[in-house]
Amino acid sequence: MMNILIVEDEALAADRLEKILKEITPEITVLAKLGSIKESVKWLMLNTADLIFLDIQLSDGLSFSIFEQVTIQTPVIFTTAYDQYAIKAFQLNSVSYLLKPIRKNELAESLQKYKSLKSAFSIDFDSLLSAIQGNKPEYRKRFLIQIADKFRKVEIEEIAYFYAFDKGVYLATFDGHSYPVDISLDNLENIIDPSQFFRINRRYLVSMKSIANMFAWSRSRIKLVLKPPADDEMDSIVSIDRTADFKKWMNR
Repeated sequence: MMNILIVEDEALAADRLEKILKEITPEITVLAKLGSIKESVKWLMLNTADLIFLDIQLSDGLSFSIFEQVTIQTPVIFTTAYDQYAIKAFQLNSVSYLLKPIRKNELAESLQKYKSLKSAFSIDFDSLLSAIQGNKPEYRKRFLIQIADKFRKVEIEEIAYFYAFDKGVYLATFDGHSYPVDISLDNLENIIDPSQFFRINRRYLVSMKSIANMFAWSRSRIKLVLKPPADDEMDSIVSIDRTADFKKWMNR
């Protein structure tokens, strides 16, 4: 199974690309077909894909600006009718650069290149991209929060934990305030420093500094005492499937 995101502002071109992709690799699932920078940024803040097909010229500008608004560690195959953007594309997460009209054999070669890179290295693709680019991962340093008609920036050092509640996600600061964030916990795990934050269960992603105490709990689990306290103390229990990784995280 391969989950694909297509960003293309011409509906017919997007449909044609999806058709050819499924002819080449039937197990492909197209998660979404988006036509603008604005739509793409909103989608990528809440979702992830295995591979992105990204048209460079969109209805509201060059798609390169998406990388300036949201952290993307997913590999990208750029598509365009022009070749002058090739150098810029390869400075980003580019696996390949396809000129329109896209030919089936070239698309197949690009997919094979992506699969070969994944299978040739026994590491996740995010680490591979970082190694190729010679860069350390860039993690989120702050969040811009809107409260009614005002905005506030919250530095990552101020955040005790992120938590899910009633279909929303919130951040809790060390001084006891909570603010909504428009990013899923799954995506937050990809954009904040894993040496400082750990997903203890389905609802909580906690900062190392927020852990005041730890206690052995039933079924080999660990119960955390957080500061500020969680609304329900049962929410701060490390789940069974994450306990081993949590212990490794604490021992780094």
